Amino acid sequence: MSNSIDQINTLHPKLRPIALEAYNEAVRATPVGVHPIITQGYRTFEESDKLYQQGRTTPGEIVSNAKAGSSYHNYGCAIDFCLLINGKESWNVDENWMTVVNIFKSHGFEWGGNWKSIKDYPHLQMRFGLTWQQMLAKHNAGDLISGTSYINL
Repeated sequence: MSNSIDQINTLHPKLRPIALEAYNEAVRATPVGVHPIITQGYRTFEESDKLYQQGRTTPGEIVSNAKAGSSYHNYGCAIDFCLLINGKESWNVDENWMTVVNIFKSHGFEWGGNWKSIKDYPHLQMRFGLTWQQMLAKHNAGDLISGTSYINL
C-alpha cells in the first residue's frame, strides 16, 4: 500500500487529497484478497517520450499514444491503477475493477475506459477544466506553483 501512497504523493498538490480519499474508499470497498494499487502518478516528459517511442522506434508493444506534454500524467493530474488479487497484479476489467473506477469517478475523475477512440482502462485523470494543451501552455510559460514543477490550477 505504501507504493500507492507514494504514487499519490507525486500528484499535483491540489489533486493529492482527492486521490487519497478516493483510494482509501476503494480499498475499503473491495473484498478481502482484492486490493487496488496505484501503479503510476506523475510522469516526466522524458518518461512519456520513452513510453511513446516503445513499439515505434524502440522494441516492445505500443503502450502509449501520448507524447511528452500531452498526458495528464505530465502535470500530476492522472493515475494508472491495477488490482492486486491474492498477491498478483491483475488488469482484468471486472466487477471489482469497476468498483474502483466508479469510486474515483464519484470524486471527479475521468476514466480512460470511457474514451471513444482508444480505451485506457487503468487510467484515471482530473482535468480541472483544462485541456492538456492549456496545461502545456501553462508549463511552457512557467506558470508554476512557486518552488515546484506543478502548474498553477
